[in-house]
Amino acid sequence: MHGHARDMRNQPAEPEKRLWQVLRGSQLGGYKFRRQAVIGNAIADFLCPQKGLIVEVDGQTHTDPDADARRTKRLEALGFRVVRVTNYDVMSNLEGVQQMLLGALECLPDRRSPHPNPSPEEEGLSGLPDCETDQ
Repeated sequence: MHGHARDMRNQPAEPEKRLWQVLRGSQLGGYKFRRQAVIGNAIADFLCPQKGLIVEVDGQTHTDPDADARRTKRLEALGFRVVRVTNYDVMSNLEGVQQMLLGALECLPDRRSPHPNPSPEEEGLSGLPDCETDQ
């Protein structure tokens, strides 16, 4: 699984490349992200360990909404919040995607425990949390 994640990091799709350019280096609100993070039997496109937010970029390979829903449910059962954006959203409205993700990050509380697979550096447009009702 880790080898596959490494391969995906080395050959990302164009929308993932573009989104990574605005998430890397804690550029989005100071929040640290990892790309192609292995979580259980899944590989999350992007993960903010501090907030437990997973960002999935859905493109042509996401043709089964039921499978995506089951995967989201499994990740949520592990305590993560999953936000899905489409390739089209990233390619045509990257600034809007950034704003939406920043809003989601600011609504979520910090996780009490670190991600079960910390990195060697010890780094810690739907499905958005509603700040007023989730807190």
